[in-house]
Amino acid sequence: MSRTLVQKIFDSHLVDKPSLGIYALKTDLIMCHEITTPQAILDIKEKWGDKVFNPSKIVALIDHVNPAKDSATALQGKVIRDWSHRQEIEFYDVGCNGVCHALLPEQGYVRPGMTIICGDSHTCTAGAFGAFAAGVGTTDLEAAILKGIVFFREPKTMRIQLEGKLSKGVFAKDVILHLISQLGVKGATDHVIEFCGPIIKDMDMEGRLTVCNMVVEAGATSGLCCPDEKTLTYYKEHGITVYDFEILRHTWQPDENAVYDQDRSFGLSLLEPQVTFGNNPSEVKSISEMVGTKINQVYIGSCTNGRISDLRIAARILKGEQIPKSIRLIVVPATTEIQLQAIREGLAEIFIEAGAFFSGPTCGACLGMSNGVLTEGEVCASTTNRNFPGRMGKGGTVHLMSPATAAATALYGEITDPREVI
Repeated sequence: MSRTLVQKIFDSHLVDKPSLGIYALKTDLIMCHEITTPQAILDIKEKWGDKVFNPSKIVALIDHVNPAKDSATALQGKVIRDWSHRQEIEFYDVGCNGVCHALLPEQGYVRPGMTIICGDSHTCTAGAFGAFAAGVGTTDLEAAILKGIVFFREPKTMRIQLEGKLSKGVFAKDVILHLISQLGVKGATDHVIEFCGPIIKDMDMEGRLTVCNMVVEAGATSGLCCPDEKTLTYYKEHGITVYDFEILRHTWQPDENAVYDQDRSFGLSLLEPQVTFGNNPSEVKSISEMVGTKINQVYIGSCTNGRISDLRIAARILKGEQIPKSIRLIVVPATTEIQLQAIREGLAEIFIEAGAFFSGPTCGACLGMSNGVLTEGEVCASTTNRNFPGRMGKGGTVHLMSPATAAATALYGEITDPREVI
């Protein structure tokens, strides 16, 4: 029987089928951060003792509020820090860390064909490498930490073929915003999306990471891209040795005649830059309909768009320029390594000279916890992944867009077409 990529991963990791349509899967990697894991740590310790199934398959870090902003977040950090040290779990602490969905691929933890979980909905980002990566709740996180097993329903499958060639000024963020607008916020519920087609083939890994990061905003469990030469290039650029890459590459492909529950195709050669306008990520318009919208803050960063390629395009637009005094520009590299690279390449200097606040890695502003929270009535042009009411601060409004559009917007204090300034 011909199988899709995700069906192959599920079959290869199957431990049991405890009930109809439910798969118990072996877990290859558990990612733990300080917001969702401490509750699981304390509950496990109380009910089953202070233990984990295999510390080498767990990676922990501080990322959402980095560094702590108050006593409560400091306590969360202490719980996961002490636990990691007791259990001899690899731990990335303040000053040598990053946003989890950017850090783990960068540090070489992600391989094609793996199963990866975290108590965070954007865990699907790692699917760009051909892995099944998904967010889970506290109960499933506890089970995985204790036994190395995670439970999922047998996924429905959706293949999305992206045809054509992106025009100048259009990026991966524009692609995924457009797809979400076409699918709707529930259009891929209970599905795993497999991306293919010329646009994905041309897209580098950082672009694929952006696309896979936001599939959850269409309701999908995960999004996958098949491993190829672009995947190998990413490993080489990051100094990651994968001895069995050719075997992995050929193993983790869908069968030629695989049948999907949904098969969609989108021609994107005429796609313009995209911007959200409402209160969910499916409410999207072309840039031409949003130009001139006034903003108070621009945010460039997050697990969606805080990678070095994102900072490079933003710096290219902002080089030698000054942002208006009426707005705030906040630039946040997704990892410490990206922060250092931005400094070495002179990007940090460009941002600071333009009038930006340039910080170390954190998720803070994205979820309205620190480093750029909005107040009532303020509007932010953001490269993050969610624009729900109050997402970046009570009463604040968020317009999602690419780093290029965000940087162009920062130049003029209103939403601006990046094609006019690139």
